[in-house]
Amino acid sequence: MPTLAEQLDANTTARRKVLSAEDWETIDGSIAALTATGIRSSVLGVGQTAPDFVLSNADGTSVSSAALRAKGPLVVKFYRGSWCSYCNVEVRALMGVLDEIRGLGGDMIAITPEMPDEAAKMTEKHGLKFEVLSDPGNAVARTYGLVWTLPDHVRGFYGRIGLDLERSNGDDSWELPIPGNFVVAPDGTLLDVFADPDYRVRQEPADVVAAIRRWREG
Repeated sequence: MPTLAEQLDANTTARRKVLSAEDWETIDGSIAALTATGIRSSVLGVGQTAPDFVLSNADGTSVSSAALRAKGPLVVKFYRGSWCSYCNVEVRALMGVLDEIRGLGGDMIAITPEMPDEAAKMTEKHGLKFEVLSDPGNAVARTYGLVWTLPDHVRGFYGRIGLDLERSNGDDSWELPIPGNFVVAPDGTLLDVFADPDYRVRQEPADVVAAIRRWREG
């Protein structure tokens, strides 16, 4: 079974065949610029308290992070949207370790700034067995230190490839979260954090499981 990193690299190789060199200059440049802002330092870290929240799933049902984490370690996965090929690859990989996470007494949820109907596409596409929640205006992602605003030239690139964030997110902010994984202990303490301004870099699912296992073994 390929590692997540290998799957992501394969995804990049495939995308390089369909996007122009100019498009890749835009992608690489925007990632470098975002990294240079030092946004990673704003992301909550291990040992800090994870903000609790209540968000709705695609059915309109409210889901409380406090209620879920009280039962055991909770993996909170922030992703950009169902349109993001890298997010799709990662979510599929995380689905593959869900049984291990639940076997250790934990659970997982995923959070996106997309509208509920758009968020539902991720669940349907991959047959996800964990909650996918809509975060209007990136309100929760903001409390985790993940939110950034796309510059005009990146908005133009997204428009050229047919991506309409205003429609999918239901606002005109042009904001996205850095993809990130947060493992939250039952008392709300962050046990493990992974967030990278380069959305092509993701945490291996095995490392998420390992963080829960370390907590379980005390």
